[in-house]
Amino acid sequence: MMTCFAFRGPWQALVVILCLWNINSVTGQARYSIPEEQTEGSFVGNIAKDLGLDVTRLISGKARIITKGSRQYVDLNRDKGTLVIKERIDREELCGKTTPCSFGFEVILEHPIQLYRVTVEVTDINDNSPSFPKDEINLKIVESAAPGTRFSLESADDPDVGINDIKKYILKPSDNFKLEVKNQPDGGKFIEMVLENPLDREKEETRTLVLIASDGGEPHRSGTVRIHITVLDANDNAPVCNQPVYKVDVKENSPEGTVVTTVSASDADKGVNGDITFSIAHVAKEAKQLFDVNIKTGEIKVVGKLDFEKSKSYQLNVQASDHGGFTDTCKVIVQVIDENDNVPTIQLMSFSNSISEDSPPGTTIAVINVDDEDSDSHGIVKCSINSDVPFKIESSLTGYYTIVTESVLDRESIAEYNITITVSDQGSPPLSSSKSINVKVSDVNDSPPRFSKSDYSMTIPENNAPGFSMFSLSASDADWGQNARVSYFVEETQINGMAASLLVSVNSENGVINAVRSLDYEQIKWFEFNVTARDAGSPPLSSVAAVRVIVQDQNDNTPQVLYPVQTGGSVVAEMVPRSADVGYLVTKVVAVDVDSGQNAWLSYKLQKANDRVLFEVGLQNGEIRTIRQVTDKDAVKQRLTVIVEDNGQPSRSATVIVNVVVADSFPEVLSEFTDFTHDKEYNENLTFYLVLALAVVSFLFITCLVVIISVKIYRWRQSRILYHSSLPVIPYYPPRYSDTLGTGTLPHVYNYEVCRTTDSRKSDCKFGTVGSQNVLIMDPSSTGTMQRIQSEKNILDEPDSPLEVCQPEVMM
Repeated sequence: MMTCFAFRGPWQALVVILCLWNINSVTGQARYSIPEEQTEGSFVGNIAKDLGLDVTRLISGKARIITKGSRQYVDLNRDKGTLVIKERIDREELCGKTTPCSFGFEVILEHPIQLYRVTVEVTDINDNSPSFPKDEINLKIVESAAPGTRFSLESADDPDVGINDIKKYILKPSDNFKLEVKNQPDGGKFIEMVLENPLDREKEETRTLVLIASDGGEPHRSGTVRIHITVLDANDNAPVCNQPVYKVDVKENSPEGTVVTTVSASDADKGVNGDITFSIAHVAKEAKQLFDVNIKTGEIKVVGKLDFEKSKSYQLNVQASDHGGFTDTCKVIVQVIDENDNVPTIQLMSFSNSISEDSPPGTTIAVINVDDEDSDSHGIVKCSINSDVPFKIESSLTGYYTIVTESVLDRESIAEYNITITVSDQGSPPLSSSKSINVKVSDVNDSPPRFSKSDYSMTIPENNAPGFSMFSLSASDADWGQNARVSYFVEETQINGMAASLLVSVNSENGVINAVRSLDYEQIKWFEFNVTARDAGSPPLSSVAAVRVIVQDQNDNTPQVLYPVQTGGSVVAEMVPRSADVGYLVTKVVAVDVDSGQNAWLSYKLQKANDRVLFEVGLQNGEIRTIRQVTDKDAVKQRLTVIVEDNGQPSRSATVIVNVVVADSFPEVLSEFTDFTHDKEYNENLTFYLVLALAVVSFLFITCLVVIISVKIYRWRQSRILYHSSLPVIPYYPPRYSDTLGTGTLPHVYNYEVCRTTDSRKSDCKFGTVGSQNVLIMDPSSTGTMQRIQSEKNILDEPDSPLEVCQPEVMM
């Protein structure tokens, strides 16, 4: 599609031609034409309208102009979408005689990247007048010169082109000479003044002519040069060039002094009239600066730097002159041969130094322009990038390339890439250049935190201080920045009916797990909870690790003696018959330790005894046995102190007093009990639950006893059994002790059977096993007699026996 606009100003027609080709969805071209010498701010074209873009797109896309050279003639007004003149444009300075004259630049937009090529053609205005190299020309013409003799004149120069260039030459006066103008292949003019009427030195020795050069502009401009002619005496032979045309090839960048060719000419005259001199005439100023001819020999040498990119050929007009003023001109056509002397250039037009790792393949990260000023194969370039990066290079417009992603990026694998852009031409030898760019891959939160293990286990001693640092765990996140900032949280769960946050806490920054409260092994031996590691990404990612805490038992509980029970209101005594054999089981000390492991391993030993030779205690089972026969010399009452000690470090112990009576019957030892000192020591280490249980049992026992006494009170006085004793007798069956397995409870039941009458003095007991010993419980404040419990049945067999009430009791 092409759109053309035309505008006419007060002094010059302004033609703006816009040609826009839809190359693809993101590129295009536009072309404008403006006259030179426009003032700054002059309108060039509406680029937004011509390219079909909104002004808002130019603003949001940060549209800007990119030029190859150091000068920028046109500026972009993004707010209006127009192109305006930035600085004065001199067509002659920009292009010289080259037509058409134009310059190009690119308009680039970002987000997404769009590239448009704009070409501005600068049209010529008639702002230069023709000028001759010299203000005066001096000619010496022999009077014998025949009509038709030609005299070469230097042409004028007008930097303007086209219609504004020189269109005609006028010679005044024209009575003796006429002017002939010939066009040369390079566009220049070859001017010769032809003698029409012979000269007569005797009549007129000198003459002055005026040569006028006029251009075709409006208004016309002209330049003049005066020709002074001196008429000489006769010289009837003019120099003649040996070759009318010389064609030579010269490599560009040839060093100064390089001989291009040698021209030659001959003159039939003799002496001074036959001496020939050579000069370069009628050529452009640039050619005179590059070549020089030897005035005597005609040798042409290079005196400047030849550049194929500026001009591919030159035409030199070498004039051969004799002293008589006769001349002849030969043409020397110099063809410049291109050399691969220009290194390809790389220019970044647009570049994003950071790309998100989730960018899809085909995302553009850079637009580059490559150029080589050489021609033919020397100017054909190939652009590539290093192969060890996940990017590829694609060609868009001529000389433009885009670098796009070729595969999916992963910042956790490679965080940045160094891309080396290499461009090389096809010259011999080839020239190349390279440019490196660094592309950083920006992070996306695509990696969750990871613990080193999925399960953690730790051991902590009980009775720890609140705030005790139990363990430290950490999770790593392969992401970066905020996406890699990990915080730790304890998941809420129930542990033995208690929230996990009431037991442990975790430092959200470093993952240190602290105990919130002191732990008791006897209440909780182990527990599990989950710790969540969550990053600070959006959305956040997390992972979970299971933590198992094992509570390590400490020896913090003293052994508790269950039997014999130490009470403050009565004295408990164990009776040993005098006929007891060696190894007779007197009693058994029963103790427990609510700790576990070796902290609950109990050992028993006698601390103090009346006769160490008579009794011993089992180190492991607490059984008190006789180690010899009882003799008459043995004291009736024995007081044994047993120490129960656990195996902890340091160990804890408890002490129990065991009273033993050596006698065959209860009446025999009744008087001895009055001498027992009442044990006032209490076991202060009994747990609350044991005290409560004893209180309840005691209450139930007393209640039952009161009820029974109330019913049977009328029978109490009928019996004389134990009439003189108010001490109740409680038989004892040695309990079977087994390991409590660290549970802190007594799972075994101790059974005995009690039969009572309404008279407490007539109570009787049945023992469950044969050979069991007696236990006497004595109240020091009571008076009366104590009858030994026997296996005889005479009282029980009586028909009026008060033994009517029998009830089983359970002692825990």
